[in-house]
Amino acid sequence: MKSFLSIQDCTSQELLELLDLSMGLKKLYQSGKRDLCLTGKTLAMLFEKTSLRTRVSFQVAMQDLGGNAIYLKPEDIGIIGQREPAKDMARVFSRYVSGIMARTFKHETIIELDRWATVPVINALSDWSHPCQAMADIQTAMEHFGQLKGLKLAYIGDGNNVARSLAFACAKLDMQFVIAAPAGYELDQETLDTANQISPGCAMQIRNPMDAVRDADVLYTDTWVSMGQEAEKEQRIRDFQGYQINDALLAAAPKRAKVMHCLPAYRGYEITDSVCESAQSVIFDEAENRLHFQRALLKKLIGK
Repeated sequence: MKSFLSIQDCTSQELLELLDLSMGLKKLYQSGKRDLCLTGKTLAMLFEKTSLRTRVSFQVAMQDLGGNAIYLKPEDIGIIGQREPAKDMARVFSRYVSGIMARTFKHETIIELDRWATVPVINALSDWSHPCQAMADIQTAMEHFGQLKGLKLAYIGDGNNVARSLAFACAKLDMQFVIAAPAGYELDQETLDTANQISPGCAMQIRNPMDAVRDADVLYTDTWVSMGQEAEKEQRIRDFQGYQINDALLAAAPKRAKVMHCLPAYRGYEITDSVCESAQSVIFDEAENRLHFQRALLKKLIGK
């Protein structure tokens, strides 16, 4: 594993090894001990989009492992490929740092950085994929249910980058994935077909959220209006009526079900405040696991 661009690119064994390493390091750090395997190493953190969890979790993870992180905000580097070609940036950074983490608008930017970089590249979010978030979600499910095989994740809402990454993760790790999305916002058929080629019958798309959650172990949602879609906000709010995770939808799911959201949550839109604060919510466990999974990822990729 040279880089981490998409869950689709990883084998099931690689993903399980990363989860095992993440949970091991989580226990180590919670016990007060440290693993300084990245002493002397530096991570360049390239941001085209603003961030809370991504920036803080990656920076803390590098520091936890004894390394350093350089935060490069949009006004520092501009849109990658506009001020300077991605292939030039990748080769320059490869002379300076031990790894590149990028949070970009276009997935092609991540691919181009990795094509030309001689150091590991980590996708911290693109329009097509959000693999670090999905793996933190999967780790959270494993911790709460004790296993992954046979678990069903019901995603309610926009068929976006998070939904795609979760579909691939479920396919790779013997889970079931169902998405309930309104017309025009479905997860693309290619993703569903690919997931079902990996694990036949594991992924499906339906219209009715109530049907999606009836036997689900995890209820998952994300914002209806992602960064870059602000002009569509009013239309999207209208289109997503009936796709909110609220008390009624949660009551239709098994009592064992857990609620996840990758944050930031717009309470009153895709999810209600009462569900966010309910005993079934593990939203902040997920947020914490971003740190633990990314710490493992950095150790795996850079601590060689």
